[in-house]
Amino acid sequence: MIRRGMLLFAFYRSFYRQREKQLMAFNPFTMAQEQFDKVAAQLDLSASLRSLLREPMREYTVSLPVRMDDGSVRIFRGFRVQHNDSRGPCKGGIRFFPGETLDTVKALATWMTWKCAVVDIPLGGGKGGIDCDPRTLSLTEQERLCRAWIRALHQDIGPVRDVPAPDVMTNAQHMIWMLDEYETIYHGKYPGVITGKPVGSGGSLGRTEATGYGVICTLSSALQAMKIDIANTTASVQGFGNVAYYACERYGKLGGKVISVSCWDNKDQCSYAFKRQSGVNIRELRDISDAFSTIDKKKAIELGYEVLPGEAWIEQEVDILIPAALENQINAQTVAHIHPKVRIIAEGANGPTTPEADEVIKSRGIFLIPDFLCNAGGVTVSYFEQVQCNMNYFWSKREALEKLDEKMAAAFRNVYDLATSKNAYMRDAAYMIAIGVVAKSCLARSWAT
Repeated sequence: MIRRGMLLFAFYRSFYRQREKQLMAFNPFTMAQEQFDKVAAQLDLSASLRSLLREPMREYTVSLPVRMDDGSVRIFRGFRVQHNDSRGPCKGGIRFFPGETLDTVKALATWMTWKCAVVDIPLGGGKGGIDCDPRTLSLTEQERLCRAWIRALHQDIGPVRDVPAPDVMTNAQHMIWMLDEYETIYHGKYPGVITGKPVGSGGSLGRTEATGYGVICTLSSALQAMKIDIANTTASVQGFGNVAYYACERYGKLGGKVISVSCWDNKDQCSYAFKRQSGVNIRELRDISDAFSTIDKKKAIELGYEVLPGEAWIEQEVDILIPAALENQINAQTVAHIHPKVRIIAEGANGPTTPEADEVIKSRGIFLIPDFLCNAGGVTVSYFEQVQCNMNYFWSKREALEKLDEKMAAAFRNVYDLATSKNAYMRDAAYMIAIGVVAKSCLARSWAT
């Protein structure tokens, strides 16, 4: 039995690695533009508006010299993209990710514009990234990298221009290093220049949970609309980082059962899925995870988990799929592996589903909560953090999360009502609202005709 399992695992590993190579040509910005073009045609936008909104307004690529602990100097490549600021300062995270590209950051900045618009917060879309792997850097090297990024871009960000925040493999500690460098340069206190800061240093209570909790707020709203009791549902989640963890936590509190989560294993350079049919206990898995949310396989097996190839998360016999990792995870190849039982996909990640996969999802009648609506909880509470910093008055965690739920539920209802009235796909309905809001702002400023 053990040998059979090892052979099956080896087969899956070989199969998925081969498929991964086939997907290397994926360009997230091209996908973002395709999504925009489809809805822009339905909205009959003018040629000048289409030209303005399908491209970022500003793009920055910088070289970041960082002195390493061994005394050598290593050059990292950093990016910041400001897609559109017609509705307010740009807003968006900065991620540390190996192989990060300008096109990925451009796509994420574009989606941030639509995200801010669909939840009706007065901000535009921005995003940043550094091509690095923080798992291989010491804390002092990470601090130097954060400060180098601010030194390179301090003239192009700011509380009334562009406000960064944490993203993939960055956290509150990185943000406070960046804030400190910015304030050192400008000889003052500017707590609103960065969000996602530590509580007590200008951070908002509830920010850590915000994105994951927002995912489940929209999921709960969808289940209510479909007249499904959340306590009778099961879910499979891709990822075990901040978004996935808090989505699992809140979903469990509401009565749902997660049977599978996945994570990246840096040592093995592949991902694994951890499945337990009786239900995943996220706290016990966190207890056996490292700082980058990699779960210890041996300890998980001892706790009764089945360890599968990471891509197996999408094949589980569940009611709900929650991709909460990276883009391009549900695509023309993987969509065929979705179990017939799946009724809802809640996109906790940015850009996890390609247009080709969207067509299959629509044909199968799976209800989809699009990424820039589903995962907008993070930017919403980041906006709350800006407001609190500007007032120098901070809310309780309960107040922050209540305001989050109010925003997310209202945004979901607006998109759902439009989708229902026009018999439209939820992603298309969300784009119709978001693009319409931004287009109106651009027209009011005479940026287009």
